[in-house]
Amino acid sequence: MRKSIIAVAIGAALTVAACTDQEAAQTTEQTAEQTQQAATEFNQSNPFHAESTLPFSAPDFTKIKFAHYEPALLAGMEEHAKEIDAIATNSEPASFENTIVAMEKSGQLLSRVAAVFGNLAGSAGNDDFRALQVKMAPKFAAHSDNINLNPELFARVKAIYETRDQFEGEALRLVEDTYKGFVRAGAELNEEQKTRIREINSEMSSVTTEFRNNLMTLVDENMVVVDDKAQLAGLSEAQIANLAQAAENKDMSGKYVITVTNTTRQPILSALENRELREKIWKASALRGTGNTATDNRPLVQKLSELRAEKAQLLGYENWGAYVLEQSMASAPEAAQQMLRDLVPAVVSNVEGEMAAIQEVINAGGGDFEVQPWDWAYYAEKVRAEKYALDSNEVKQYFEFNRVVEDGVFYAMNQLFGITFEKRDDIPTYADNIVVYEVKDVDGESLGLFYGDWFTREGKRGGAWMSSFVSQSHLMNTKPVILNNMNITKAADGDPTLLSFDEVSTMFHEMGHALHGMFSDVMYPSLAGTSVSRDYVEFPSTFQEDWTLNPKVIANMAKHYETGEQIPQQLLDKVMAAKNFNMGYDTLEYIAAALLDLEYHTLTPEAAASIEDVSEFEQAALVRNGVDVDAVPPRYRSTFFAHVFAGGYSAGYYAYMWSEVLAADAFKYVQENGGLTLENGQAFRDAILSKGNSKDPMQQYIDFRGQKPTVDALLERRGLTAPKID
Repeated sequence: MRKSIIAVAIGAALTVAACTDQEAAQTTEQTAEQTQQAATEFNQSNPFHAESTLPFSAPDFTKIKFAHYEPALLAGMEEHAKEIDAIATNSEPASFENTIVAMEKSGQLLSRVAAVFGNLAGSAGNDDFRALQVKMAPKFAAHSDNINLNPELFARVKAIYETRDQFEGEALRLVEDTYKGFVRAGAELNEEQKTRIREINSEMSSVTTEFRNNLMTLVDENMVVVDDKAQLAGLSEAQIANLAQAAENKDMSGKYVITVTNTTRQPILSALENRELREKIWKASALRGTGNTATDNRPLVQKLSELRAEKAQLLGYENWGAYVLEQSMASAPEAAQQMLRDLVPAVVSNVEGEMAAIQEVINAGGGDFEVQPWDWAYYAEKVRAEKYALDSNEVKQYFEFNRVVEDGVFYAMNQLFGITFEKRDDIPTYADNIVVYEVKDVDGESLGLFYGDWFTREGKRGGAWMSSFVSQSHLMNTKPVILNNMNITKAADGDPTLLSFDEVSTMFHEMGHALHGMFSDVMYPSLAGTSVSRDYVEFPSTFQEDWTLNPKVIANMAKHYETGEQIPQQLLDKVMAAKNFNMGYDTLEYIAAALLDLEYHTLTPEAAASIEDVSEFEQAALVRNGVDVDAVPPRYRSTFFAHVFAGGYSAGYYAYMWSEVLAADAFKYVQENGGLTLENGQAFRDAILSKGNSKDPMQQYIDFRGQKPTVDALLERRGLTAPKID
């Protein structure tokens, strides 16, 4: 069984609403009956019935309809179950080939359907997708349990594991990884415990999907409607037009609709002059999931924390954090907490300085109030303008979207790795404004396909991410088909789409993820590409961010969208000087969220069950960790912390900072050894990007860097200084 199949399938399912407890109890019986029905409904007319004939097995979206997903998913589970049963009941003695490799080859139908379904649910979903996710979530959980808790299958895996000294390299890694996966799923538990694990997994599936479904509902529930254009003073005419169009789309002609984004902080607050409106928008964001009883996520936060803690204890771990981090670079939650807490004094010291500067501006303008969360971004922009004389709108004139893609991101990757991106207009896509490229290696050999889905659309979840339709594997003879998703607002037809510097940096970041998948060079699909621990997966992507300001890259992409003139050195100097402006705030809001995540996931089941008020627990956790600064709330508050309560980052949100330590150290090392060169790119590709999870992550890093990383480069990267000691 390929872990990637189950991960993708469950990930696709765990994005919206929940079933009832009664439905969960009936899951196994219903799944068996419905998968049998699927065999009659699933036939050659379904485009998933056979592998796509398009280049690189890319999905053929000219043929795929919504009605094809459910029968294909059910048939995929049925086929996979039969394949696993054949492996488990094989009369031949267990061997690497007839058990481990056979599992790697199993589930191909389920894999290709789930990959497309999961990606479209996040990138172009609607109510139909969400309803099907609700229906499929417990079925996927049961299917996973049926494999992971199969005693005959585990006996074969264990027999091979006990002879692991005969294996080496990638094969040894796969044997050990497969065995650990079964043990961590509960394969060594007694039948009573396995029954409880199944119940917990089903309930966790339900609670997680309900949490995500509530967030989708809250998008409309928490939008802010403005009647008077005058209240939008400070916004550009283009921004106001976008808000008017959003209102038109909601049948609110003549009004303006502001939709809150996924973080506590809202980008629009940096420009809005109306303080009352700023407060209204901030509260719509920060209080999400606490108002309407139907979408109140507080009980779900408590319940999910309790279920995770109970599952961890059943499996022999002190808490969920210990269970999750066992296979991470950090190894234990204490290490992650220590890393974050070590940064707190320096970060809070920087925040205090930033707050003092903001308060000075407020006082100078006649304000008789202390800075509040809804004031910070607005007045920080004034401080930035005064300190650096930097106009963010002026900067945007030099970062036109197409030029950033072609002459920035693609150019940098060509200089570093020798690769090229060639448009493939013959590959169908699933929505408008998606571009497909064939990626070719330095020697002209095709590496795979890359889909750029950069613009926001109705039904697309917030944020930016990388995913894949097909992963690389020599065993399966497959090359990668990779996607990058962002939520850039596309300009009206005929107008240029101009990007903020943060958006440009994010494009480089996501390309880093894409190349981690694209350069994968492993035998087994379970170990391919980004199938690494959470605190390592963000390292290659964060490393790529810093090429954004490389002089050669800037010279090639940063040109005025009208005149083509190079960005003035004076303006560029301001951009570089301002890059770490407000970094105390940025870092503290992140650290606060990461520590909050670990606080929930180091609870015992009893402690989690005793949480009476999630808001009080959250505040106490922030105080306990010394990150309780009223004007700088956590980047995500508990009730909309999708990373950990609806995604795959539970007890792992710290990973972004952990990975940044690696990225900053590695980038500084590269800069000291020639910078943007093919030699450096090849070294990074050989040691890091090509290895996937076929080798221990820290050993990969040491192979590249020659030593373990230190935090020095991180503090330098973020422009943070230690607090002064009198």
